[in-house]
Amino acid sequence: MSDTSPSPRLRVLVVDDCDDHTESLALLLGLWGYEALVAADGRAALDLAGARHPDVVLLDVGLPGMDGYELARQLRRLPGLGGALLLTVSGYAQEADRQRALAAGCADHLVKPVDLDLLRRLLADWKRPAAGA
Repeated sequence: MSDTSPSPRLRVLVVDDCDDHTESLALLLGLWGYEALVAADGRAALDLAGARHPDVVLLDVGLPGMDGYELARQLRRLPGLGGALLLTVSGYAQEADRQRALAAGCADHLVKPVDLDLLRRLLADWKRPAAGA
């Protein structure tokens, strides 16, 4: 069994246009010991990610304007985010949705409602890339 204690102050960006989901997930992440950042759309997420360099991004697929797949591709291009852990968190549950997430640069595709034990393990097991990696 893996240790589920958080890495030192891992910074997690939650991107979702549903305020209730974003706020509850951010609160939970804070209780787990992570620094939670929130954005309601792709543009805000890119601005925040460029300024704060999150270690992990949990992104909804069905965002207004820019969908989560395009957001993932753009996040990968930002300086300092090439090694970030990107996970889609979506109500879209088909295998094709998972494949699109992986092709866009995400490590995995989690389906809402998220299995919180799985999410906690993924975050606890993730290791920041070494500097310069």
